[in-house]
Amino acid sequence: MVVDIIVLLIAGTIIGLLGKLVAPGDKDNIPIWLTILCGIGGVLLGYWIYSLFGGDGSGGIDWTRWVVAILTSAVLVVIASTVTGRNTGHRV
Repeated sequence: MVVDIIVLLIAGTIIGLLGKLVAPGDKDNIPIWLTILCGIGGVLLGYWIYSLFGGDGSGGIDWTRWVVAILTSAVLVVIASTVTGRNTGHRV
C-alpha cells in the first residue's frame, strides 16, 4: 500500500514535469509546483475514474489506466492555466 502511494506520487511528478515540457514558455505560464500538483492529482483522479468504469488494476502494466491518468492530468493543467489567469495566449 505504501509502495503504491510512493509510485503514484513519483509518476504524478513525472507526468506533471512532462506536461510542463510539452507546453513551455508562453503557451503554459503556470508555476512548476502547480503543474506537478496537477500531475499528481491527475494520476490519482485518473486511477479513480478508471476504477469507476470497471478497471480491475490487475498485475502488470495497465496501459489503459495510464492513458486515463495522463489525459486527466492534462485536463487539470488546462483548468489550472485557465483559472490562474496566467495564460498569455492572444485573445481577440
